[in-house]
Amino acid sequence: MTNDAAGSAAVLAAEEITPGEHWTGEFLGFTMNIDTIIATAIAGAIVCGLGLYMARGVTRGRPTTLQLVFEALTGWVQGQVRDGMGLRAPRGVVSLGVTLFAFILICNLLAALPSEHVLPPPTADVNLAYPMMLLVIIWVQVAGIRARGAKKHFGHLTEPYAFLAPSEIITQYFARPVSLSLRLWGNIFAGGIMVSIIALLPAYILWAPNAAWKLFDIFIGVIQALIFTLLTVIYFSEAVGSDEEAATH
Repeated sequence: MTNDAAGSAAVLAAEEITPGEHWTGEFLGFTMNIDTIIATAIAGAIVCGLGLYMARGVTRGRPTTLQLVFEALTGWVQGQVRDGMGLRAPRGVVSLGVTLFAFILICNLLAALPSEHVLPPPTADVNLAYPMMLLVIIWVQVAGIRARGAKKHFGHLTEPYAFLAPSEIITQYFARPVSLSLRLWGNIFAGGIMVSIIALLPAYILWAPNAAWKLFDIFIGVIQALIFTLLTVIYFSEAVGSDEEAATH
């Protein structure tokens, strides 16, 4: 193959790298990413199916591997909630943390499947990352208002000085939510780009870097699920406060 032919082949291969593009459809005037919707539904069905399967087979004598994993995850989330909020933890926070971790992890693990180019991981689409962020932030505000009252919940924005309120508002209601969602999206999206770049390597060596990257991609998926869940618990802890804080008021 001549240099010109090789260059043309490289250009054609590069043109096939289309991370961020989606299979779209129109509904009521809105453009929807069909692949993200399908992948999200698949991940949700897997999480619900695993939960139902584990609930039916739960035992006290000889726990299954799935039960042990679930108990370890639940114990970790409960520990984080207990350390941050104690008895003041709002109802449902532990369930939310466990569900978020399981759902995000399953979504991220879709990147390790051969069907990644057909159904990319939905967490690589900001249209899923943003709604999850809104769910967390809105739930945090509701929990904070119910625990402290609206006046005290929003009053901390003026502490220790009232002139710092604008920066606190930007941090609490813009910077944190955006970073929570973009951190998850950016890491998973970057993984898709790396897979596309690796695909340009010669076929006889492609398997080695691709296999290594898939393993690393799985590791990153686990870490991102942990980070999103941990930050969610931290935001609830700051909004609700701990038992020690309640005792001082």
